[in-house]
Amino acid sequence: MIVGVGVDVVDIARLDRVLSRTPRLAHRLFTDGERSRPVGSLAARFAAKEAVAKALGAPGGLRWRDAEVVQEDSGRPVLRLTGRVAEEAAAQGIRSWHLSLSHDGGIATAVVVAES
Repeated sequence: MIVGVGVDVVDIARLDRVLSRTPRLAHRLFTDGERSRPVGSLAARFAAKEAVAKALGAPGGLRWRDAEVVQEDSGRPVLRLTGRVAEEAAAQGIRSWHLSLSHDGGIATAVVVAES
């Protein structure tokens, strides 16, 4: 059963400017593994984090780095949840997540579906 759906879009150039102006922000938003990615991929990952929050109903206390996008050997992106995000997902009975990422034309997008 679908518990929640989240979608978000990010302007890649805008994120690039923000990260250039405030380099420490990348450490607050992204895990060590995510930070090594190019800016288009970072934008898609930021959109995924926002989409996860929306799928959960945007409860307070969520931390950016508690939702990480990792890749399977096949290249498929999947979510790795920890901390408060994982706790909230468990409290809502969420057992699986579906994630789709894309970036083109200067825009990154993510769609997240949470299932019980």
